[in-house]
Amino acid sequence: MPAPTPSSLPPLSVLDLAFIPEGATPGRALANSVGLARHAEALGYRRFWLAEHHNMTGIASAATAVVIGHVAAGTRRIRVGAGGIMLPNHAPLVIAEQFGTLESLYPGRIDLGLGRAPGTDGTTLRALRRDYGSAERFPQDVLELQALFGPVRKGQAVQAVPGAGLRVPLWILGSSLFGAELAGMLGLPYAFASHFAPDALLPALAAYRARFQPSEQLQRPYAMVGINVVAAETDAEARRLFTTAQQQFTRLVRGTRGLLPPPIDDIEAYWSPSEKAQASRMLARALVGSRETVRAGLEALTAETGADEVMVASAIYDHEARLASYAILAEAHGGLAAQAPTARSAA
Repeated sequence: MPAPTPSSLPPLSVLDLAFIPEGATPGRALANSVGLARHAEALGYRRFWLAEHHNMTGIASAATAVVIGHVAAGTRRIRVGAGGIMLPNHAPLVIAEQFGTLESLYPGRIDLGLGRAPGTDGTTLRALRRDYGSAERFPQDVLELQALFGPVRKGQAVQAVPGAGLRVPLWILGSSLFGAELAGMLGLPYAFASHFAPDALLPALAAYRARFQPSEQLQRPYAMVGINVVAAETDAEARRLFTTAQQQFTRLVRGTRGLLPPPIDDIEAYWSPSEKAQASRMLARALVGSRETVRAGLEALTAETGADEVMVASAIYDHEARLASYAILAEAHGGLAAQAPTARSAA
């Protein structure tokens, strides 16, 4: 394969869900997250984000701010953040204090992506003491959080300490037009969750760019696209590794939970035709294959979306195979080291 031009593809970042593989523990999953973050940092990936989920037996990142601090402590340059914090689950003041503390400990390296979904089921939502109407207050909560990260105003009765004046970069996350339009109106960077909800990707990006208003944080639209990538030495090997993600998404269709399963030889024997159709639709944007295959996929995705950055999720059972996948993807990209930012740079 000819050497790729470093500037021809957007920067890559990592979305880690701290998956707990079958036969492992949450402690092992969190240790793997630190190992992956160090690996990604050495390869030149721009960011390493973790996501808030609750009551998910296969995901170890429920205490997201705690895990972000652990990963930031184990790395030196890569930006670390939330992809995302489900803001309706929390008081904005609590999030401002948590991420103000992280920014104080790791200056210039912390991102805060915000979503309005619960990140869990209805029963767990009630256990979190969240009411169903809290999502409707999401725009107001984002504005409140922005204010808490801004300079202290005269007469301000409640301050985030740490947090006030630190201007931690905010992102809006979404899988529909709502988040896209809100991010545009507020002049914030936008990340679309096409790694599990690809259908509205192009309309959401168009809505974001059309509604964008420059802000103090951001002068022009900045859109990040999330995708699943499984890379290996051959297409056949990558397709086998990908059966882990296919099983995982089939479980979503079935409404069941579980630890991250190992790959299998025959995915067709695992799912029914209707399950295959639903799981495959959610995984429609996945890039699976060798260096050449994922390179071609990245080029096509960039041409189609105009993405400013691509965030990669990889549900791979074996940790060493996951590390290898990110290394192969970096080689296919060809320019990560040249695009690696200083600690202070952010969208």
